[in-house]
Amino acid sequence: MRIGIITPAPSRSHYGNRITALRWAKILRRLGHRVSISQQYDDEKLDLLLALHARRSYSSINRFRRQPRDSPIILALTGTDVYRDIHVSQRARQSLQLADRIVVLQPRALRELDSSARRKTRVIYQSVEDNRRLRKRGGESQRASNDSFDVSVIGHLRPVKDPFRAALA
Repeated sequence: MRIGIITPAPSRSHYGNRITALRWAKILRRLGHRVSISQQYDDEKLDLLLALHARRSYSSINRFRRQPRDSPIILALTGTDVYRDIHVSQRARQSLQLADRIVVLQPRALRELDSSARRKTRVIYQSVEDNRRLRKRGGESQRASNDSFDVSVIGHLRPVKDPFRAALA
């Protein structure tokens, strides 16, 4: 299958959308698909369009939908989409309507969608390797205690991301 991933993040950037696009492309290639990543859809013949970010990928989603082919569009909603753009941007809402399927990365995002968008949405959890091994502290190995845990906040933190949410929790 020929799959095009659209992300607003430029190549060689380290923004979350680009990292997600690269990770998903790697998985899809391992499954035998031919995958391209670009910032905009350029009329490439594709069997599937996978777009990250509803508002910023709207032009590509709309352009792909107008092609004579009946190929599906999967829209992966970003945090910025879920907690801001789908509530204030007509383009983001139109992307939701044009998509055949919608992906969110955590179940609470479903609460932000209207019923028609929710029906075509699936939650796909981001993966991380479990790393509960021995930790080095002060030069000696110790097991992590059962009454504490480490927290790492990863991402392109900015006000829309609510960077202090982890500390408040």
